[in-house]
Amino acid sequence: MFFGSEKSSTGVEGSLPFRFENFGTFGGPQFSSTNYDFDKFNVEGVWPTTIPGDYTFRNNDLGVFLYNNALNYVGFHCDGVSTAQMTLEHSAGPIPIFNIKATTTNVIGRTLNATGNINVNGNITARGFINHNGSFTLSGVGDVAAAIQQAALTPSKGFDMHHPTKKGWRLAHTCIEGPEVGVYYRGKLRDKNVIELPEYWRGLVDLDSVTVNLTPFGSYQELFVEKIEWGTRVIVKNNLAGPIKCDYTIWGERKDLDKLYVEYEGKIEDYPGDNSQRSIVGYNYDKREGIN
Repeated sequence: MFFGSEKSSTGVEGSLPFRFENFGTFGGPQFSSTNYDFDKFNVEGVWPTTIPGDYTFRNNDLGVFLYNNALNYVGFHCDGVSTAQMTLEHSAGPIPIFNIKATTTNVIGRTLNATGNINVNGNITARGFINHNGSFTLSGVGDVAAAIQQAALTPSKGFDMHHPTKKGWRLAHTCIEGPEVGVYYRGKLRDKNVIELPEYWRGLVDLDSVTVNLTPFGSYQELFVEKIEWGTRVIVKNNLAGPIKCDYTIWGERKDLDKLYVEYEGKIEDYPGDNSQRSIVGYNYDKREGIN
């Protein structure tokens, strides 16, 4: 189907039901359906050769085209007359630059596939898992980006960086793993007896799970934890009544998540807890396949 209102030197504007010319906008004809077949059995005459205009265009797909000439147009078209698959492209192939200027662009569907690079000037927020198959490159400050990249890619949750003291060497470390969703806080206590924990620990950590490790520094001290106040203050005492000089590490288990089922029978999808609270490297929850 053609749409046009351009004046023609060989035709009269408004006298032809379907035609297009340079810089016109038109939809492609259907040659194989029962609707709008204007060339079928010559019912409408051999219009591609009798109606004035530019008839060098030969795309038979149903669609809409922005047309300059037979070698320069952009079309949003079907595969033939099937609407099961639509394509937006330039006459020479991919559109060189396609701009969408909108505050919010929504893509409604289950899958979004991209062949090529995705460049983002801003933040990426994912409500679910990010699964990858291939290289994953982050650009950032020195080895910080490399550390994040390796932590996201490897099942051992490790990172790899340039060795800080040996030229030409690298340093590989692995994240701590354990049978709980744990958090820690560490520091040094010098000539005082109160460890101030972050205020958010009260809402994040199960206070009954908190443990404290104290390591005397400089000299032997009989140190002990007298009490934990309000989930944010740890009171330390020296049994010998001397000054306190120590290092400390405090551990706790998160209370905003379910407790971890450490051992269970079956595959990953058979996990007896809430899988939405977990991120398993190399496993796609949607397809239910991966590192079983």
